[in-house]
This record gives sequence, structure tokens and C-alpha cells, in this order.
Amino acid sequence: MNAAVASLDIRRLGAADGARLHELMQVFAVAFDDAALYAAQPPDAAWHAQLLARDSFIALVALKQWAVVGGLTAYWLPKPERARSEIYLYDLAVDIAHRRQGIASALLTELKAVARERGAWVTFVQADTAPEDAPARALYARLGTGEEVLHYDIDPNDERTAA
Repeated sequence: MNAAVASLDIRRLGAADGARLHELMQVFAVAFDDAALYAAQPPDAAWHAQLLARDSFIALVALKQWAVVGGLTAYWLPKPERARSEIYLYDLAVDIAHRRQGIASALLTELKAVARERGAWVTFVQADTAPEDAPARALYARLGTGEEVLHYDIDPNDERTAA
């Protein structure tokens, strides 16, 4: 284990950890270059507490000297077709100053432990094909099997209906 990972504290956030979740959103805002989404209109503490209290929401943070330097959010999805579940890894990022130190791998190792604890048969993640996402795709390829899929956003306010 490298020294950077050895000095990490990986924590699963709970209902009282809204401030840490807010810190993670700041890391996401910079890492994804999307302050408008992750930082411009932060929810209040009650929203974060309610979200963190849900069994279906998983938030892990990597702390170095009490500062959030990375983290992930994921969702536990019980399935209807079999008595099993999946974990959907929604976002994962590490602060640019702390990359290439094994932090993302440590976060994913902890997520795998959560998945085993929950009886999930798989964890899945969507990775963009943009060139700037190549490091994420390389990480995921080392840990799992890729599939070619399409992603569609269906706006609930769009008046179009399927024929």
C-alpha cells in the first residue's frame, strides 16, 4: 500500500454528515468543471440529512487531515426480477492535487465492501467517451468488464409521448 493511501481515512457518510457531503460537492464541481451543477444552488442541511439517511443512497469520502480530497456517490437498487440488488456508482472524483495516489481505487474497494454487505451481485458505472474521461475509463476497465450501451435522458416535462 502506498503512503498516500495509508494516510487516508475512507468514511461512509450518515445523516449527520451533511457538511462533508457539501465538501464533496465542491470537489465534484472542480473535478467535473461543473460549478453550475454541483455548487451554484446547494440544498439546505435538511435535504442532505434526509438524503444521507436513506438506505438507497451511499456517499463515501476520502479524508486527508480531515479535508475531503475525493469521494463517490452511489445508489443501492433492489431488483424485482430476482432477490438481489445492484449498486449504481453515480459520481466519483478526486481533487486534482491528490490524483494518481490510489485514492479512487481505495474508494472503489470500500464501495465493493458495501456492495458485499448489501448482497449486491454487481456494481455498475457509466463512463463518458469524452477524451477527458479516459483516466476514469482506464480505472474501471482494470476493475470490471465494459459494455457498449446508450444513455437516454427522458425529461418528465417534455410533452412528447411514445407512439
